[in-house]
Amino acid sequence: MKKILVTGGLGFIGSHTVVELIAAGYEPILIDDLSNSSIKILDQLEKIIGKKPVFHQLDLCDEAAVKSLAALVPDVDGIIHFAALKAVGESVAVPLKYYRNNFYSLINLLNSYYGKKINFVFSSSCTVYGQPDNLPVTENEPVKPAQSPYGNTKQVAEEILKDMVASGTNYKVCSLRYFNPVGAHESALIGELPIGVPQNLVPFITQTAIGKREKLTVHGDTYNTPDGSAVRDYIHVVDLAKAHVKALQLMEDESFTGYDVFNLGTGKGSSVLEVINAFESATGEKLNYVIGPKRDGDVEQVWGDVKKSSEKLGWKTELDLDTMMSSAWAWEKYINQNPL
Repeated sequence: MKKILVTGGLGFIGSHTVVELIAAGYEPILIDDLSNSSIKILDQLEKIIGKKPVFHQLDLCDEAAVKSLAALVPDVDGIIHFAALKAVGESVAVPLKYYRNNFYSLINLLNSYYGKKINFVFSSSCTVYGQPDNLPVTENEPVKPAQSPYGNTKQVAEEILKDMVASGTNYKVCSLRYFNPVGAHESALIGELPIGVPQNLVPFITQTAIGKREKLTVHGDTYNTPDGSAVRDYIHVVDLAKAHVKALQLMEDESFTGYDVFNLGTGKGSSVLEVINAFESATGEKLNYVIGPKRDGDVEQVWGDVKKSSEKLGWKTELDLDTMMSSAWAWEKYINQNPL
């Protein structure tokens, strides 16, 4: 079995990807510093896949610790690098925290495995496009000046990876530009588990619906969109996880060399108010929400052209917005009864 190092492996996207890696015949090795995740997710994964994955608690910003990991686990075939801070608003408030974490972790990881033949999947973001001139946005759209420090870390990280590949390294790299992952595994045993106040829309919706939050604030209703609220491309996390397996399989083909980038989304946009309506329709729950001011760093609307992912990765989404909402609600009810 090919060993795949999964950084941020107990996080939202990481944990779902571990399930899909096991299903595809890989052996995932999980790395996480538990700063935005729970060790109890290991037990949840065991319930789904029938065994507890190998796990190392590690801060990737600690260069000596990462080098020790590479010595302990030298024979990896691939790395999927999820571990990063990811809240746009927080990055505006505390930019140095984001630059330190997101750059140090990537560089330490690349340096520690440098010289080995590694298929490297990078967790990037549609934030690199800023507010695109053309929608849906393709991978050929120019990367715009970042509207937040978080977005800037993704832009610069992609440049680091391209420069490294161009220098003649043994790494092959796929950067996957996510749109907005939501939902949860069909078992409702893993899902998005924000620590503190959620930074993303859907967990704030579910926490409001179950009574953990008094109300949901819709940040702006005067955007140039059909209903005035911001538009995003929401993708089910299980579909997203499967794309990482496809990226590894693509790089295993000898014909793949160097570096490539792929959009991961559904190819259509949904507004914040449409997502709220979809949640109410899928679950039968009424949501208490109010309209508030726009947030610094937010983009008005963005959704992706996913033709390249379909043709070259052989991947497309299968789960719709109703499934995203109903699965997220099932997860919220589960953790309300079984706190992690």
